[in-house]
Amino acid sequence: MTIELARKGAGMVSPNPLVGAVIVKNGNIIGSGWHQKFGGKHAEINAIESCSENVIDASLYVNLEPCSHYGKTPPCAEAIIKSGIKKVFIGTKDPNPVVSGRGIEMLKNAGIEVKSGILENECYELNKFFFKHITEKMPFITLKIAQTIDGKIADSFGNSKWISSRESRKLVHRLRSEYDAVMAGKGTVKADNPELNVRLFDGKDPNVIIIDRDLGLDSGYRVFNENKDRQIFIISCEYSKSKTEKIKIFENTGVKILFVPENENGYPVMKNAFQKLAENNITSILAEGGSAIFSAVLRENLVDEILLFVCPKILGKGLSPFEKLPALNIEDSFNFNLSENINVGGDVLLKYKKV
Repeated sequence: MTIELARKGAGMVSPNPLVGAVIVKNGNIIGSGWHQKFGGKHAEINAIESCSENVIDASLYVNLEPCSHYGKTPPCAEAIIKSGIKKVFIGTKDPNPVVSGRGIEMLKNAGIEVKSGILENECYELNKFFFKHITEKMPFITLKIAQTIDGKIADSFGNSKWISSRESRKLVHRLRSEYDAVMAGKGTVKADNPELNVRLFDGKDPNVIIIDRDLGLDSGYRVFNENKDRQIFIISCEYSKSKTEKIKIFENTGVKILFVPENENGYPVMKNAFQKLAENNITSILAEGGSAIFSAVLRENLVDEILLFVCPKILGKGLSPFEKLPALNIEDSFNFNLSENINVGGDVLLKYKKV
């Protein structure tokens, strides 16, 4: 139940983790809550305040170790101690160095019985974005690929609308609302003029990352004019710093340009780009194309997960998702584990995790 409650905060609490809390007394649930928005009250506080009776001698269930430090809100461990709760059941410890066991220690020192490591894998999966950002100072990277049976993401003319079903596209819009940012390349922007927002699902628009190594785009595309409350980032190579007038135009519209070194192919070094995005509190990225991005991110071995929509079409000639990847031998191939497969409106969604 804490995990399901925590999911309600998806897309709203980053860079904080997703947390849900349930309070039980005499075998009955007397209160529950979740972290609803960044800067707002934490799940444990919302749960305590929601209780239908006093919480003295009650048990608290929470998917992540209660915080022990002052941030935007006071420490939850301190509030739990003051409330009179006697038992706390925890899914996973918090890897954040300012917590990392200190919350559990505070509770135990106050005489509260604590048990941790409950449904630990499920709780870790719930906060995979947060955990990677905290421990590696990098965002969690997911490639979203829609391809035909014969492995094409566009026809030989570059057209990709629509390979996938409407149901699959609705699911992608829901995913967009849960990630900090969506990422696309200059070629995708030029070919599709996408908005990269959430329209087929009631959720928050993600931030946007555009890979434009030579600042070849202009500010007239829809993605730059549908900002609303989101940040637009352009990742460009350092040699593009000379385009001062174009840089000024973009920055005047609120676009943030991040310059990074180029690799031997003249493409931005994606590890540097992701490190800079992490410094801007981007904890998760849904990369939606195209082939140059998929190839570049995989080539640097930066992919955490692939969401592959296989659609019941055959194109013959066309564009492959990893077209720009150099030819590899079988023994040098990138390997992933299939973790889940789902039928979505006639398509099949295959979820792969990095080995």
